[in-house]
Amino acid sequence: MEYFITALRENPELAIFLTLAIGFLIGRIRIGTFALGNVVGTLLAGVLIGQLDIRVEPIVKIVFFDLFLFATGYKVGPQFFRGLKKNALPQVALTVVLCVTSLVTAVTASKLLGYDCGTAAGLMAGAFTESTVIGTAGQTIEKLDLPQAEKDKLLNNIPVAYAVSYLVGTAFVVWFLSSLGPRLIRVNLKEESRKLEQQMTGSAKEEAGVRSAYREWDVRAYRVAGPPLAGRTVADIESSFASDRVFVQRLRRGGGLVEPNPDTVFQPGDIVAISARRHVFLETSVPLGEEVQDRELLDFPAAALDAVVTKKDAAEQTLKTLAERHGRGVGLLKLIRGGEEIPFTAETVVNRGDMLRLVGARQDVERAGQALGYIERPSSETDIVFVGLGILLGGFVGLLTIVVGDLPLSLTASGGALIMGLVFGWLRSVRPTFGRIPEAALWVFDTVGLAVFIGIVGLSAGPSFVSGVQQLGPSLIFVGLLVAVMPHLAAVLFGRYVLKMNPVILFGACSGAGTITAALRAIQDEAGSKLPVLGYTVPYAVGNILLTAWGPVIVLLMK
Repeated sequence: MEYFITALRENPELAIFLTLAIGFLIGRIRIGTFALGNVVGTLLAGVLIGQLDIRVEPIVKIVFFDLFLFATGYKVGPQFFRGLKKNALPQVALTVVLCVTSLVTAVTASKLLGYDCGTAAGLMAGAFTESTVIGTAGQTIEKLDLPQAEKDKLLNNIPVAYAVSYLVGTAFVVWFLSSLGPRLIRVNLKEESRKLEQQMTGSAKEEAGVRSAYREWDVRAYRVAGPPLAGRTVADIESSFASDRVFVQRLRRGGGLVEPNPDTVFQPGDIVAISARRHVFLETSVPLGEEVQDRELLDFPAAALDAVVTKKDAAEQTLKTLAERHGRGVGLLKLIRGGEEIPFTAETVVNRGDMLRLVGARQDVERAGQALGYIERPSSETDIVFVGLGILLGGFVGLLTIVVGDLPLSLTASGGALIMGLVFGWLRSVRPTFGRIPEAALWVFDTVGLAVFIGIVGLSAGPSFVSGVQQLGPSLIFVGLLVAVMPHLAAVLFGRYVLKMNPVILFGACSGAGTITAALRAIQDEAGSKLPVLGYTVPYAVGNILLTAWGPVIVLLMK
């Protein structure tokens, strides 16, 4: 045991990896539908291992924290800037109300109970699962004109308050938004979702490695014997099924395969490959002829590619309009916005930065993807030049200081990385020929970056964590609950009775504004629908920025 402890003290990088392993293992623990998650698990593991008095250079956690913040901004950048547009203003207003209420509640409660700025910052960070507050508040505390021993005490109080308020507040908020909140405003989420689903439908999110056996689109072969196909052109046939979107892919004539064009006229004896949604083949009132088996005819190159909407003439258009312009031979499988799959109808408006998963003949999908913007092809390469310059420029921006009264306000270098991540994420959505960060790399920056930062915070706070909990006392449990719930209560009432928001969208927006993804899942389960995600993306983007900015603000207000 002595050898083990000495090895960890002399090689703190080993302690970090041990913290990650144990932390992610703890994060898998579930009590009913509630899970601790990787962040809290890693913090608790760091506190436990930190009892061995392991010292890690602060620069290590800052590097990983900057990677995490840049990745966060990169993911939500397109939706953040979209939130500044007129049609998203109600969701932005709701987010501002929630975030401002969270700051006021945390500061007021902390002052009444005599908490210090470190405890206040940790209290708000935990209540909103916004771990970035730990970093931005901690960096602000480091700059205070205080003895180092006092700074260390304040810094160690942050994870103590974070852990308590996270465990108490988050669990209650998930229940409040999914169960108590709807009852408070006298709505039934299932009924409201059914009403909304009369116009919108979505499919369940596929589990990793598992795909649904159902296929919306199909391709079948029919022999042309006479009417209604013989003597008519491809364009004529396709237009007669305009509302159902039926396409002629290719045909066999005289033993050979022919690639048809809109003016091609069907002749008796032709065998035609037709693509459409499955229900069209079963429900069509126009008989297509005798269905035949012709593998060679149906065995043409098909593709399912992701197209990112970047073109100005494609953004802010309905899917129906885009289908009429560019959709011949192409079906839409998924619409992904801000990392979340969005239910869609023909009237759904597409935003810049949305990713459309298109399916069809390869040439048709390629053509449609280029018309919409940019085809995101699978690749494992990350544009490190883009990442490095983004964090560097963001750091310089974050170091700028504005003095308000006698309070110096600064985002800090890490906060600047978040801001530049927003800008660079938006640039990537507009000009996707550079700045690629694959999903796997983004996961490492996001999840591992935050976990390493939180783990080192736990290691540093370990020796004083238990005494900190004893000193703050049980009052922290009640205050954590209050700080977590009051802002959401204010937002629900404001959204329902002032903004007149649809309840399904409202509760999705509250979960996004509070950056509590677990609450979104619970709301979707309660509603029996994915539709709450329609209110989630913009508030999540704006809420991330505001809550992160509250880190320095709450420290200076408490000071």
